[in-house]
Amino acid sequence: MRFPSPVSLTWIAELIGAQLMGKSDAVATGINEIHKVETGDLVFVDHPKYYDKCLNSAASFIIINNSAVSIPEGKALLIVDNPFEAYQTITNHFRPFNPSNKAISDDAVIGEDTVIMPHVFIGNHVTIGNNCVIYPNVTILDYSIIGDNVVIQSGTVIGGEAFYYNSKKNREVWFKKMNSCGNVVIENNVEIGCNCCIDRGVSASTTIGKGSIIDNMVHVGHDVIIGKNCLIAAQVGIAGATTLEDGVTLWGQVGVNKTITIGKGAVVLGQAGVTNSIEGNKTYWGTPIMVAIEKHRENIWLKRLPDLWKKVMSTE
Repeated sequence: MRFPSPVSLTWIAELIGAQLMGKSDAVATGINEIHKVETGDLVFVDHPKYYDKCLNSAASFIIINNSAVSIPEGKALLIVDNPFEAYQTITNHFRPFNPSNKAISDDAVIGEDTVIMPHVFIGNHVTIGNNCVIYPNVTILDYSIIGDNVVIQSGTVIGGEAFYYNSKKNREVWFKKMNSCGNVVIENNVEIGCNCCIDRGVSASTTIGKGSIIDNMVHVGHDVIIGKNCLIAAQVGIAGATTLEDGVTLWGQVGVNKTITIGKGAVVLGQAGVTNSIEGNKTYWGTPIMVAIEKHRENIWLKRLPDLWKKVMSTE
């Protein structure tokens, strides 16, 4: 999430009650979770397992619960007892919950020749381009950006909160939801079917690339990037922070793991489970996934095993 304008670290330290160490005269331009950080960003870390990852990331400023770690050159630390709650405080300040009191927000921007059918909800700070068709009972939540010539079929929700929780077993409530201060960006000439759920990014954007087509009942998790001209069939589920490069095809009921990449032009056949990153321009099938022709060969040999076993036993 980008701040409306750069913010001094001293002001942020005061907001969250932090001890400021390192480059204290700097300004922050945004706040992001670790998968999406950029130079100028704040990031938080509250577990020693991830200290090095955060300290050596692109983030310029780290909210952390350990003052003994070395400060990387040019960076600053904000020392607090509970970095997660500090993150929540910052995101709540810059992007607070703003309830709607009407079906289409007054500050929504809707382009020329776009059709909004009855019972559509459009939240705060939403932008919709030209020549779009939004069918009945679609929900488009805050800060979503939709390009030109986009079709969204009935029952779909754009911009639902990320399924992203801070987990600690030493407190009464184990799972605490991280504020979703990101958004959804849908580029031009995209079509989304009925009853799909496209979650907003935790702190960045979930993106559907130009010309991509999504069938009914598809779930796209937070911070997913879907490239241009992808085809996604019904009942596919894509977990958070995964990237589909251009021209990827996922057939029905494919499940895709989090934080992986599916290469350009890859085709994944129905009901496959994509657990790790895969190369482009190949066809895959199975769980765990394999190149489809290799999986078919494996199945042929498995079918022949009983006969082969009988022959082995008959020679003894």
